[in-house]
Amino acid sequence: MKRSRERAASDLFAALYPRLAGWCRRLVDDDETAHEIASEAFTRLWARWTAVEEPRGFLYVTAANLVRDHWRKLERERRAVRRAGNEVAVSPYDEQADPAVRLLVQSLPERLRVPILLHYYADMPIREVSVLTGRKEGTVKADLHAARELLRAHLRRSLDHTP
Repeated sequence: MKRSRERAASDLFAALYPRLAGWCRRLVDDDETAHEIASEAFTRLWARWTAVEEPRGFLYVTAANLVRDHWRKLERERRAVRRAGNEVAVSPYDEQADPAVRLLVQSLPERLRVPILLHYYADMPIREVSVLTGRKEGTVKADLHAARELLRAHLRRSLDHTP
């Protein structure tokens, strides 16, 4: 039994780790951090292996929460640097990326942020997001719509303030 459990975990890791790590990489724009987050998600899955019904969903929701924690940590670091009067920018993105969208997604309430991350960043269909979050498909659609409207309004406001 233990051997089959280990084999199943090994197969799941081989099947899902590359995509999960790639998804994390797009969100944090750092290979090492992405692999740390993906590995931590698998570690947490392994600790609850027998109790988790949907391992893929567990991994992505856990990784989304870890990414959120990473973003918060970066924001705390940025504030500390600004308070110290240091002009050095601490940024997880290169100049080519648009951190504004990431910051906007980060600012969404968790109820809206998780479906956005799973649907748009992990390319999961609404049905799968519904299963993973334990919400009805209609609720997921409504949450995605509400999140898009919030993002749209925020982007409009920021564009209106540009010279």
